[in-house]
Amino acid sequence: MGPSLMRRLPKFVQGFIDRHGKPRFYFRRPGFKRTPLPGLPWSPEFMAAYQSAIEGAPRIEVGAKHIKPGTVAAAVMSYFNSWAFRNLAAETRRTRRNILERFREQHGDKRIALLQSEHVKSMVAAKAGTPQAANNFLKTVRALMQHCIDQRMRTDDPTRGVRSVKIKTDGYRTWTEADIEAFEAVHPIGTRARLALALLLYTAQRRSDVVMLGRQHVHAGVLHVRQRKTGRSLEIPIHPALQAILEATPSDHLTFLTTQAGQPFSPAGFTNWFRDRCNEAGLPRGTSAHGLRKAACRRLAEAGCSANLIAAVSGHKSLREVQRYTEAADQVRMARSAMETVAGTFSAAGTRTSSVKPG
Repeated sequence: MGPSLMRRLPKFVQGFIDRHGKPRFYFRRPGFKRTPLPGLPWSPEFMAAYQSAIEGAPRIEVGAKHIKPGTVAAAVMSYFNSWAFRNLAAETRRTRRNILERFREQHGDKRIALLQSEHVKSMVAAKAGTPQAANNFLKTVRALMQHCIDQRMRTDDPTRGVRSVKIKTDGYRTWTEADIEAFEAVHPIGTRARLALALLLYTAQRRSDVVMLGRQHVHAGVLHVRQRKTGRSLEIPIHPALQAILEATPSDHLTFLTTQAGQPFSPAGFTNWFRDRCNEAGLPRGTSAHGLRKAACRRLAEAGCSANLIAAVSGHKSLREVQRYTEAADQVRMARSAMETVAGTFSAAGTRTSSVKPG
């Protein structure tokens, strides 16, 4: 291992050569568990472990001996170090950690056994202006309460019966064909932005998976993906359009997509960067990377793919979500067929052109 490899390590990473001459790397951040990192710096396996460690590694509480047993702070600390928390997807751990850190800052010295349903309802209602945040808070506190019951910190669940806030939205905005054309007009083949669009659109994967993809994941024209959120392994044939863009965008890095400094993107960093590229294309507010995953599913449905076929590409565990695309595509096809039938039966003047008698 040359000195250049040791010169530029990710933040909170320390490396050394062991007595057998093998390079060793560890994630070491104050307040976090010391975590060994596999492979070499900036490799996909290294960055996957690094991202997991920095977003949700079990925390070793500084001054934990001063935390009183039975308090909210003690319950939160216990949950962070539980297998239930550690086995969550990295993005879910990050979200729940942020929510519970704020919850602990506000109520850490209070007794966890004294938390009542009325308190939870009040806290959820205070976030009603941001329904998604309110529901994430409720789901997170509910998971914390289940842990408390398992650890006998309390005997009941105060979140039981507390209703989530209704959200009147279709979620992330799905890209239209006009959106795609507008983006492609501003970001030509050969640019990082066009490569990002193609990877999202022709793989139907989440941003957290797309930023980790590299040429080492391609074998015989097939892209091999292991989804971070679900752990599911997928083999996706590379679309000719994506293949052409990959060939036109040379890269000597371990990931297809890199920052300006040539380093792999974090999921959050990629989101912000891609949002700027969407702004440059003049796309509507709310147009996001995740909307391209939805657009990919929409295209598959419009091509006549069943929910099962779509899920084989996207990796959705539940067919309920992808069925929305097939139902929408079926509605359009049936409506078009119905109008073509009525157009062939009645003239523009409204007179019958067919010999078929009305039923």
